[in-house]
Amino acid sequence: MTAPVFLVEPAALDGGPARVTLDGPEGRHAVSVRRLQAGEEVVLTDGAGRGAYGVVVAARGKDELDVEVREVRVEEEPEPRITVVQALPKGDRGELAVETMTEAGVDAVVPWAAGRCVTQWRGERGAKSLAKWRATAREAAKQARRLRFPEVGDLVTTRGLCELLRTADFAGVLHEEGSLPLATAALPAAGSLVLVVGPEGGVAPEELAAFAEAGASPYRLGPTVLRTSTAGVAAVSLLQTRTHRWS
Repeated sequence: MTAPVFLVEPAALDGGPARVTLDGPEGRHAVSVRRLQAGEEVVLTDGAGRGAYGVVVAARGKDELDVEVREVRVEEEPEPRITVVQALPKGDRGELAVETMTEAGVDAVVPWAAGRCVTQWRGERGAKSLAKWRATAREAAKQARRLRFPEVGDLVTTRGLCELLRTADFAGVLHEEGSLPLATAALPAAGSLVLVVGPEGGVAPEELAAFAEAGASPYRLGPTVLRTSTAGVAAVSLLQTRTHRWS
């Protein structure tokens, strides 16, 4: 089994191999939940590509773990960069989408307030929902043993989303009536790929028109219609293979 990953402040990894004390919530999880003991291997990461590979020296109290770092590695940012714009689903399906896309290797997730979204993020509720998405991405990244954690951006409107699409090197909208299969789309070897996943009620015609004007064509994944919470992970997996990020 691969070594568990824990998130630390970037300064903890400065200076190369050293002894690092893991404390706070991460230390508590390591000591009280994972029950790690001296001699076990762990990985400490700043979530931005650096990973410190080491061995537990001692567990102290309920939330402190001393780690002897033996090697620090830097993982280059993968190319091209994959961003999924996720329309707000109902219930906890948003967290499910973020979790599975993170495990599949997405680089960024942007929540989108589509016109047909049943769920609305406003005020304190919106702030709490966004915090849940970000916490989900963080925990899923650790579970997936990632050194680079995905970014979860602020909520965008359709107008803001069009600006994002215009700056992408490849932009597409997943749509069941798309005439072009994503599996055969011409993809750049570097730069940014941005895919839009619509809500349960589908992407509205006026939104499709706005996206087309911004340079995003509609694409289909296959013959079946996927839920908004599962379309993103299927698309990310396809792009990972087609861009050779998984090769």
